Amino acid sequence: MNRGGAETMIMNLYRNIDRTKVQFDFVENSDKPAVFDEEIRSLGGQIFRCPHYSVKNHFTYCKWWENFFRIHKNEYSIVHGHLGSTAAIYLHIAKKYGIYSIAHSHNTNAMKNLSDLRYALFTYPTRFIADHFFTCSREAGISRYGKKIGNDIEQCTHLPNAIEINKFSFNASSRKMIRNMLGIADTQFVVGNISRFSAQKNHIFLLDIFERICRKSPNAVLLLVGDGERRAEIEAYIAEKKLKHVILTGVKSNTWDYYQAMDVFLMPSLYEGLPVSLVEAQASGLPCCVSSAVPREAAITDLVQFRSLEDSAEQWADWVLTYCHSPRQDRQSELRNAGYDISETARWLENYYLEVVRSHG
Repeated sequence: MNRGGAETMIMNLYRNIDRTKVQFDFVENSDKPAVFDEEIRSLGGQIFRCPHYSVKNHFTYCKWWENFFRIHKNEYSIVHGHLGSTAAIYLHIAKKYGIYSIAHSHNTNAMKNLSDLRYALFTYPTRFIADHFFTCSREAGISRYGKKIGNDIEQCTHLPNAIEINKFSFNASSRKMIRNMLGIADTQFVVGNISRFSAQKNHIFLLDIFERICRKSPNAVLLLVGDGERRAEIEAYIAEKKLKHVILTGVKSNTWDYYQAMDVFLMPSLYEGLPVSLVEAQASGLPCCVSSAVPREAAITDLVQFRSLEDSAEQWADWVLTYCHSPRQDRQSELRNAGYDISETARWLENYYLEVVRSHG
C-alpha cells in the first residue's frame, strides 16, 4: 500500500465509502510499513502482513493464508483481491472457508519477458476460482481473465478508476505556487509525468523524447513525480545525456498541485490497464500524449491522443511540442458523465458489497 495507481484507487474508494456499512481490512504482502498504513488505521482498518511470495516459499505462503482464514473465517464476508500474481492461491483458500471472492485486474500483461510469462501462468487459474471479476478496463479484463470472462458483462464488471474530480481541476494559484517552489518560470514549457519508476512506464524513452524537445525548446522542463526501483537507472541516464531542467520530486501526496504546473502530460508506457494518473491529468485539463499501448478507454475526453512506440523519439518530440501553447480546458463534466466521480463509484461498490452479503450470507 505505497503510492501507485491501484493503491491510490483503493484508497479513493476507502475514503469515500460509507464505513459504517462497509469496512476494509488489508493484507499486505510485505513486512515493511507502507505509505498508506497510518491513514488506513485512522479510518478503522486493520493491517495484516503475509510473506512476499516467491516460488521457494510457496508452501509457507499457502500455510500463512490457511492460518489466516482459519482464524478469521467468521469476520469477513468478502475477499477483494487486488494482487493478481497470487490471487489463485488466496482466493482459492478463502472459498474453502465460505468467503465470497472477487478478483480485480488493474493492468494488462505485455508478455514481453520471463516475468510477464510467469505472472500469466500464476494468475491463469484465477478465472476458474473467483466468484466475480472486476477490471479497470475491458482490455485489462481480457488480458487477465481471457475473452470469455473479459467480455461477459455479467461476470466481469468494469469499475472505473474514479477520482475526486474537484481536487484536480485547474488552479492558477497552485500552478504559480509549484512553479515558484521548483524554480520554473511562467514562460517555460513543462512536460510532466506522474508514475512509479518501473520498466512499464518507459522512462528511458521518455527522457529520449525530452532530449529532442530540448534541442528545439532549450528552456523546456521535464517534471517527473514518483519513485521506484528504476530511479537509480533514470538518474544515471539523465547524467549520461547531460540533460538540464529535469526535476525529480520523489513521491508526493498532493499530486493534484503538480499537474497544475505542467503544460503537457507525457505517458509513453509499454502497457497499462487504465492509469489513474491519466484520469487525473484529464481532470486537470492537460493535453495528454500517450502511447498506443494504453487502452483507448483511457481517452475519456479528447485531451488524450495516442502515438505508436514504433515512432522515433524525434517524432514524439515534434508531436509534444505542438501542445506548447495549448490553453487548459475544463472537462470535469465529461469525467462525471463517464462514471469517474469517486463518490458515485464508491456508492455503487458499497451497494454491490451489501447485496453480496444479503445474497450469500
